[in-house]
Amino acid sequence: MTVRVMLVSPGMNAALREARFAGDAPLDSSGLAQARAAAGSVPAADRWLSGPSRRCTATAKALGLRPDAEHTLRDWEMGRWSGARLSEVSVDEPDGVAAWLADPSAAPHGGESLRELCARVGAWLDSLHGATSGQVREEVAESGAGGKDVGRVLGVVEPGVVRAAVVHALDLPPQAFWRLDVAPLTVTELSGRSGRWNLRCGRPLGAEARI
Repeated sequence: MTVRVMLVSPGMNAALREARFAGDAPLDSSGLAQARAAAGSVPAADRWLSGPSRRCTATAKALGLRPDAEHTLRDWEMGRWSGARLSEVSVDEPDGVAAWLADPSAAPHGGESLRELCARVGAWLDSLHGATSGQVREEVAESGAGGKDVGRVLGVVEPGVVRAAVVHALDLPPQAFWRLDVAPLTVTELSGRSGRWNLRCGRPLGAEARI
């Protein structure tokens, strides 16, 4: 009843360097080179997935993976802010940015709210073992089932998806999303089952990632 989920953040790109709402910006040359250099240290997995963005798919290819694209693991949908600099939007729509940062249910950009992002990613995480309801989780706990590894899933996904997964897995308040940093080409690992996940914080791809 347990599963091991390894979330790899993609390499660097210009949107990240310029503090832009990412849109679908590709890897830059530096990010591509770093991903290729890390190709030999990707953890073993039984299933490989990738977010649909060009940044994620290019990172996965550079790491030597052939993942299935998973639309559910797409980046946070930012509506009309997509591709813009945060500094620009803060000048043009200061009230909207303030609401977006303060209220997890706000979506002044016309895309997804933070709460909706966390719910989407959380539903995917729960679906990996089929225990999506509280009743099922209680039955699993009462039966004492667990300890049997049903597989390793590795996904190359945007940092916002990693942060949302951690918020859901640890049952954190949505505002905790803003306190989590996910560096490029790091692995964040969640293991366990719905309602009871353990976290191994993001680490750079390297020799230790083979463990």
